[in-house]
Amino acid sequence: MRARYGVPLSIAAAGAAGVAYAAGFEVRSFRLRRVTVPVLPRGMRDVRALQVSDIHMVRGQRKKRRWLQSLAGLRPDFVVNTGDNLSDPEAVPEVLDALGPLMEFPGVYVFGSNDYYGPKLRNPARYLLEKSQGKHGLNGNAPAVHALHNPWEPMRDAFDAAGWTNLSNTRGRLKLDQYELAFTGLDDPHIKRDRYEQVAGGPEADADLSVGVVHAPYLRVLDSFTADGYPLILAGHTHGGQLCIPFYGALVTNCDLDTDRVKGLSTHRSAGHTSYLHVSAGCGTNRYTPIRFACPPEATLLTLTSRAA
Repeated sequence: MRARYGVPLSIAAAGAAGVAYAAGFEVRSFRLRRVTVPVLPRGMRDVRALQVSDIHMVRGQRKKRRWLQSLAGLRPDFVVNTGDNLSDPEAVPEVLDALGPLMEFPGVYVFGSNDYYGPKLRNPARYLLEKSQGKHGLNGNAPAVHALHNPWEPMRDAFDAAGWTNLSNTRGRLKLDQYELAFTGLDDPHIKRDRYEQVAGGPEADADLSVGVVHAPYLRVLDSFTADGYPLILAGHTHGGQLCIPFYGALVTNCDLDTDRVKGLSTHRSAGHTSYLHVSAGCGTNRYTPIRFACPPEATLLTLTSRAA
């Protein structure tokens, strides 16, 4: 049997079932990714870092809040928040409630564009169009106009008061027992707030490990971190592709990173150097497209281990 206009009812039913699954189940099917990265000097004990990203909190998302709170039970050595905490200008209290237990641990953070600006309704097909045109964010597109400004300052102040280190175009350190970790961070490249020239110079010689942190993994940023010799770069922003094709993967990354590295651990090469790159698929979505398919929401527990040589 066929529906009107020649669309088979079986295809229409399958499409409706897919949307129902993506919006009703998978978008709330929170997962923990576990990754091991050999970046520490030989002889150092393992260090566990919890990366949370792209929370995109909207008021009333109780399951997401409870899941984020439960991650404190992992007892990480430190937390890295790679931005886009908001998708609702009135959700700052709920973000802080969700992250409250994690703010008991040492942490560092950068912001993404959705921390600064409210979400906009967009046709998802525009991501494919912009990819074909080589346009991403403000990198090739006209500047945004009439953008809603989010109240990000109270969130920043709460993170700072908890002892988390703001890495927006600056450097910072965490002292973990007898180990010293150094971080170099950038503000969001997706809206051209990154200023690598302000933090250039490479890893800090007296630190046990130096890590690059950024929200959106644009190639210019990855090239700079890698060419300077950072062994590890942490990023978010991509949502893992968000709407993926089973057994194929992501169609877009919402930046100029290739889809093969849209989420998880990979490597990046530049100027004769190689860095590990971890891109979090994040645990939220834009409030206007609250669906995920073949790409569950996630956080990542990274176990940093000593190098073999």
